[in-house]
Amino acid sequence: MSSRRVSYFYDAEVGNYHYGQGHPMKPHRVRMTHNLVVNYGLYRKMEVFRPKPVGSSQMTRFHSDDYINFLKVITPDNMQDYVRQLQRFCVGEDCPVFDGLFEFCQLYTSGSIGGAARLNEGHSDIVINWAGGLHHAKKAEASGFCYVNDCVLAILELLKRHQRVLYIDIDIHHGDGVEEAFYTTNRVMTVSFHKFGEYFPGTGAVEDIGYDQGKNYAINFPLNDGMGDEAYKVIFREVIGKVMEFFAPGAIVLQCGADSLSGDRLGCFNLSIKGHADCVEFVKNYNVPLLVLGGGGYTLRNVPRCWTYETSVLLDHDVKDALPYNDYFEYFGPDYRLHTPVSNMANLNSDEYLERTKIRIFEILKDVEPVPGAQIQTGGTENINPVGMEIVKNDDSAEPNKRPANDKKEHPAEFAP
Repeated sequence: MSSRRVSYFYDAEVGNYHYGQGHPMKPHRVRMTHNLVVNYGLYRKMEVFRPKPVGSSQMTRFHSDDYINFLKVITPDNMQDYVRQLQRFCVGEDCPVFDGLFEFCQLYTSGSIGGAARLNEGHSDIVINWAGGLHHAKKAEASGFCYVNDCVLAILELLKRHQRVLYIDIDIHHGDGVEEAFYTTNRVMTVSFHKFGEYFPGTGAVEDIGYDQGKNYAINFPLNDGMGDEAYKVIFREVIGKVMEFFAPGAIVLQCGADSLSGDRLGCFNLSIKGHADCVEFVKNYNVPLLVLGGGGYTLRNVPRCWTYETSVLLDHDVKDALPYNDYFEYFGPDYRLHTPVSNMANLNSDEYLERTKIRIFEILKDVEPVPGAQIQTGGTENINPVGMEIVKNDDSAEPNKRPANDKKEHPAEFAP
C-alpha cells in the first residue's frame, strides 16, 4: 500500500448525464472507470468521498455572474427564449444544452474544489477526481465540451495555502482555458504538451510564454501527429524536471486527458496506457501535494482502462492485466485486458524538432524568477492577496475581459472538502 494518503472523489450520478446522441463526450466513462476501480479492489486502498456540491458563488470566483446564471436557467425546453445568450456564451453545438447541465457542472467541479481543499488542510497527499479536468472553459464562454473550468477553480483554492501552484496538462488538446486564466501571474505556471497546427483549440505555440508578471510562466510544448511513448517520456521528464527545479511549486494539478492515447476517436497521438501513466508516476514521485484530474478521452473502452491503471500507479499497487469481471465487461472485448497495443502510425515529431523545442523551453525557464511574489491577476478579473489569499471579483459587464479597476465586490471563500 502507498505510504502517501490518497483520496478519491466520485459521485454515482455522473454517468446519468448525456451530451446528446452522437456527441463524443460521454460522462458514462467516469462511471465505467469507477466500476473498474472497485472491481480491482483499489477503493480499499484510498479514502473515497462523494463531493459536497459547490454553489454558484464558488464558480464565480473565476466565471462571470451572467454566465453562471445562464447555465443555471438554460434547459432544452427554454432554449428558444435565450438565443442571444446561447451565442454570447458559445453554448449550442460542441457544448450543447442538455438536461441537468448545471448539476453536471456542479458535480465535476465539486470534486476538484473539494479535493484542493483537502490538500490544503493536509488531510491527503494525493487527490483523484476523474470527472474533472474540463480545461477549455473560459471566464464567460463554454468551449471544447467544457462549461465550468474546474481546473482554474481548484488552482484558486490551492493558492489560499500555497505561494506557487504548477498546472500540468497531458491532454492532446492545449489547456487554453487554464493558461488564459493565469497568463499574467507568476504564482501559477501552466505546462501543456499538446497537438498543434490545424487542431482545436489552435493555441499553445512555444512562443506563448505569458505576459507582464506572468511572462515565462506559461510553457507550451507543441507536438505533431504520432507522438509515441519513448519520445514523450524523454521530453516530459526533462521539461517537468526543469520546471520543478526553477519553479518549486507548493502544489501540483495534473490534468490527465486520455485523448492522447493511441486509437482515440478524436486524437492523433500514439501513447500506450503505460506511456501515459509514466507521466503520472513521474509527477507523483516529487512528493508534492497533487490533485489528479481527468479531461478528454473519447474511445469509451480505453478511457476507463487508462484512468484505472493510473489510479493503481498513484496507489503504488500492481494490478493484473486480465480485467476483473465488472458491470461493463462486454465493452472491453475481445481481449478483456487492461493494456492495449498501440498502432503502427508514423511519428511525425523528429528528434531534431523535439530537441530544438526543448532547448527553447529551457531558455524560457532560465528567466523564471527564483521566488515569485507579485500579486496574482487571474484572467484580468481576479486578484488574490499573496498574504491573506483574499478573493476579489469584479462585476460582470458586456465586455467580460475589460473591467473598471475600481468596480469591485468581495466574495467570501466558502470551500468545503
